[in-house]
Amino acid sequence: MNQTSCPVSFYFEHKFLPPVFILVFIIGLAANGWGLMSLLQNWKKLGDVNVFVLNLGLADVLYLLTLPFLVVYYFMNSKWIFGDVFCKITRFCFNLNLYGSIGFLTCIGVYRYLAIVHPLRVKGRIAVRHSVGLSIIVWSLVSVQSLPDMFYTKTFGNMSGKCYDTTHKTYIEDYLMYSLGRTLTGFAIPFLILLGCYGHVIVVLCRQNSIDTVLKQRCLKLLFILTLLFSVCYIPYHVLKNLNLWSRVLLKQKICHQWNNEVYVAHQISRGLVCLNSALNPLIYLHGHEDIPAQLRRLLQRALRCFCQNPRLCLCHKKQMMINKS
Repeated sequence: MNQTSCPVSFYFEHKFLPPVFILVFIIGLAANGWGLMSLLQNWKKLGDVNVFVLNLGLADVLYLLTLPFLVVYYFMNSKWIFGDVFCKITRFCFNLNLYGSIGFLTCIGVYRYLAIVHPLRVKGRIAVRHSVGLSIIVWSLVSVQSLPDMFYTKTFGNMSGKCYDTTHKTYIEDYLMYSLGRTLTGFAIPFLILLGCYGHVIVVLCRQNSIDTVLKQRCLKLLFILTLLFSVCYIPYHVLKNLNLWSRVLLKQKICHQWNNEVYVAHQISRGLVCLNSALNPLIYLHGHEDIPAQLRRLLQRALRCFCQNPRLCLCHKKQMMINKS
């Protein structure tokens, strides 16, 4: 139907995104800080994949440091007070984190694929320098893909006070084409590579019983983590982002549909979900090193002992000790 106005709940993002950003900032910064420290302490034990895990953690921290500014922005009803340049830097950091994470997860998945499907071919041939070289390539490709986003208007002369995660409606058609291209190169192609690799890995694991049990467990853990990340964070975001951009193009053409508001709200939810990748990526540390779950249990036990120094709370500590003994 053609209408001159189409009601959209723009205030939904002000209520939904700030609590999500605060939660992700606290959990993500703590988890990545602890994970990176553990990674450096066990550097030699983790193999060549640790280079990708390190870069994954650095990408997460880079994005997490921008979240406090976005929290202020949404708490102020989308009034950006930090300037046009920093707005673009903030959005650029988000893209670096998102597509850098996808790139490094793809590298980790391919390495696991080679270790299981072609162990004899790659044994002794993959060194740390190869991982470093691939990491440089990933950062370079992601930067090249994200750089055009910096040239799109983000604040529109700051007349509206906004800091667009995409761009102003004036340039929305061009941005939609750019977004579709980046979705193809930065998300769809790596996703298809991972599907192909792990489809082959599952076939090999089902057919062969000679594969090391620890390697099998690591592979299955990584497969679960990747499935979680792509299902919760990456797929909904890319689908709904482009659908929302298309609805904005239609609105600019004075074409309104009943689903415009639903698409907008769903897109905002997907924005909250995609930033969760910075809090979920540290699960890769659990996949890479078997001692980390034990370290987690020890940390929780220490925290419990400190918490239970209050005599009234000692009962919970005793119950926990009984559970551990059993």
